[in-house]
Amino acid sequence: MKDIFALKLYARVARLGSFSAAAREFGLSQSQVSRIIAELEGDLGARLLTRTTRAVMLTEAGTEFLSRLDPILIALEEAEQSVREGSELRGTLRMSMPSSVAIREVIPRLAPFLQRHPDLRLQVLLGDRPQDLVRDAVDVAIRLGRLVDSSATATLITQISRVIVASPDYIERNGSPVTPEELTRHRIVGGPASVVPTAWKFVRADEKKVLDLDAHFSADENEGAVAAAVAGIGITSTSEWACRRELADGSLVRLLIEWKTADIPVHAYFPMGRATRAAGRAVVEHLAANVRRELAIHASRT
Repeated sequence: MKDIFALKLYARVARLGSFSAAAREFGLSQSQVSRIIAELEGDLGARLLTRTTRAVMLTEAGTEFLSRLDPILIALEEAEQSVREGSELRGTLRMSMPSSVAIREVIPRLAPFLQRHPDLRLQVLLGDRPQDLVRDAVDVAIRLGRLVDSSATATLITQISRVIVASPDYIERNGSPVTPEELTRHRIVGGPASVVPTAWKFVRADEKKVLDLDAHFSADENEGAVAAAVAGIGITSTSEWACRRELADGSLVRLLIEWKTADIPVHAYFPMGRATRAAGRAVVEHLAANVRRELAIHASRT
């Protein structure tokens, strides 16, 4: 069991690129982690990691060892899980997702899941910018929009509506566009959700309109774009998830509702592919089931 612990510890150090980060996860001191890894390297007769004052990097042997070790550790975790009383999940699960999606939609849905698995530690990495999921040791990434890599291992959680929105104050001052073409005469707020190819694509019956609009104000995170729209700076295109609260309280209103805009798919990416940890698959199943229940309730009321 000591050897298995050392292997698990090595995998986390390698993924995190840090002795101190792995030490915090395992409740050890940095010196203890360094000693255990050194003993592992001594047993193997190979240098696995290169240590500098700024980073911990994999050697060629370390990279090869990690690629062969990861599936074994995943299989071992699943074997332990299969016989564990109550099927409670344990360990640390790292998730990555856009800030707006996490704060508004995902984190509020996680409490029942974490109550069922009190020994599971969840780490959430927030940000709208692309991340190196393997380098950051991400188990599950929630992403909005089309799949960048069609060969990636992913699960579709749901599809959410895209909306064109502005504040009542902006509309009072500038009027409301009646046709998509009229957007060219308005102030546009840009954000991550408004720069994709389908952001300004409209369909009504047999009519199709595709606009290329320059932003007068832009933000690199969706929360910034929504805040700008609420402040009356301009019109933005975003997901309904990103502004559901503002639509409900009236600080934003939908525009061009007679025109259909492209839905936004929500996927869960699994960087480890088929070797994804059981906890990663379980949390995605929980989120998908929660969203399906919400949609069913909404459908029954309409």
